[in-house]
Amino acid sequence: MEDAMKSDQDSSNMKGKGKGGFRAASFVYALVSLENMGFVANMVSFVLYFQLQMYFKVSAAANTVTNLMGSTYLLSIFGGFISDTYINRFKTCLIFGVFELAALLLMTVQARYKDLQPSPCGKSSCLAGRIAVMFYASLSLVAMGTGGVRGALPALGADQFNQKDPKESKALATYFNFLLLSSTLGATIGVTIIVWVATNRHWWPGFLISLLATLVGFIFLVLGKPFYRLQLPGDSPLLRVIQVIVVAIKNRSLQHPSSPEELYEPEDKESSISTDQKIQHTEQFRCLDKAAILRDSNTKPAPWTVCTVTQVEEVKVLTRMLPIIASTIILNTCMAQLQTFSVTQGYYMNRLLGSFEVPAPSVPVIPLVFISILIPIYEFFFVPFARKITNHPSGVTQLQRVGVGLVLSVVSMTVAGFVEVKRKNHDLTYGKPVHVVWLSFQYGIFGIADMFTLVGLLEFFYKEAPVGMRSLSTSFTWLTQSFGYFLSSIFVDIINSVTRRTTHSKRGWLDGKLLDENHLDYFFWFLAILSLLNFFNYLYWASWYKYKQENVSSSADGICWSTNAMCAPQSLSASGVPLFKEPDDQADQNEAKKTRTTATNGNGIVGNDEKSTEEANGKS
Repeated sequence: MEDAMKSDQDSSNMKGKGKGGFRAASFVYALVSLENMGFVANMVSFVLYFQLQMYFKVSAAANTVTNLMGSTYLLSIFGGFISDTYINRFKTCLIFGVFELAALLLMTVQARYKDLQPSPCGKSSCLAGRIAVMFYASLSLVAMGTGGVRGALPALGADQFNQKDPKESKALATYFNFLLLSSTLGATIGVTIIVWVATNRHWWPGFLISLLATLVGFIFLVLGKPFYRLQLPGDSPLLRVIQVIVVAIKNRSLQHPSSPEELYEPEDKESSISTDQKIQHTEQFRCLDKAAILRDSNTKPAPWTVCTVTQVEEVKVLTRMLPIIASTIILNTCMAQLQTFSVTQGYYMNRLLGSFEVPAPSVPVIPLVFISILIPIYEFFFVPFARKITNHPSGVTQLQRVGVGLVLSVVSMTVAGFVEVKRKNHDLTYGKPVHVVWLSFQYGIFGIADMFTLVGLLEFFYKEAPVGMRSLSTSFTWLTQSFGYFLSSIFVDIINSVTRRTTHSKRGWLDGKLLDENHLDYFFWFLAILSLLNFFNYLYWASWYKYKQENVSSSADGICWSTNAMCAPQSLSASGVPLFKEPDDQADQNEAKKTRTTATNGNGIVGNDEKSTEEANGKS
């Protein structure tokens, strides 16, 4: 952990050597764009590939895709843990990249040769023997490789911006916006060109293009190595969490000290953590504070006998994140439908644009185009405008962005249900399919929702995380997607099981082999209601959340948060609800005239002495 801290402290010194910044991040953008080109193209076309080439049923194909996506994002936690603990983020990306390339190679070979593909059998799955082994081996490697890269890559790019430098800290939000833009541009090419090749020529050339694009992306990542600020791995973040829990249990019989200042936090000379990396004590989860009680002043502090206040607060930060993680799972369950059932919808619709027939898996290009247009508008117009009003460097807080995305997901699922009704009625009334442009409504709305939510979560988890846990914490974004995809599979099975017993036809809503035999509209509306309830749940937890508190610095104009805020005049006050106002970006510690310890609660109360500290903690 000490090495990781020193690496972060020295990052500003690297700036003069040409390290970091947007030049270094541009190589990350290149990999994200090229790798996502193949990944998204494959994910949106897999549902048809599994049905038409591997002879899966509709629901089995959809569940296989969502399980694959869920496994991929779940394994990002493993990649994040490895890069925080054992090897740096750059090497982590390269190692897991080998798995990803091997997976694409296996897929290309299996799609190329007929004797490696199953024959129709009329069952939910026709895979068996060596064909099944090769098929599931390639999917496993995709999950391992892609997940591992996603666990380390966003944090590698974010490391190129020093949060102790006000200008670079302000650029961090821009980095995440353009990370999404790079991903979107690559995905746009994937779902148009690669998908067209796969569906109109053959599946294996599409996989081959994905393989070559991903390979070129990793070459770009390697070429950028001289410009990276590489964060050295440190102590295991999980070990630090376990230490706090174990010591808190051992000290459970001890009384809380009368003042938080009596809790153990070594002086700067004795600590491996610099002043601006220490986290201020908070009153939430006071049971964990017992881990920072030194039993005997004559006893030498040791990791399994006492923990520092900062270490305890790290665990509190991770604990406070859990409800935010849980509150965004349903949104990703909705996203799974757009990558599975909505693609199947497009397959049964009129996809002609003049004389050109749009491939069904290319329908998701609609939200990608929306995002590609809206991100520059958001970054260059909305953020500067909002910044003048809120005095927040990102224009709005990360949790605000997520909240907007959750509202839009409700609208998207509601619209999706009505579009499905329109599609089925048009077939019955006119005897011909409705045009695929009708899907643009649900896709477009959800595309905007994804723009707000994904970037908001990535920036939130990176900024709030302790220095030695940033890869792992950033992976929480993918963890919510993982749970969302798994939940989608569970919902499909549960809905089918329940509706088989309750409907007159004794057939589940999503049990038919053909889409017209199903009640996909009911399923969409079910998700819309669930998403609305989830939004109110999110509002509660977002308002409850207290942002990480660190040391503050004094400036000529007022108070500055050392890691989270730009300098603001003292007359400016924070909103009474953390969802609507968080501490702004940090002021440069070197420009501070003096350092003072300040206590603050989630309602923005700031005090400079013990009395105000007690008042703030009491109100929180």
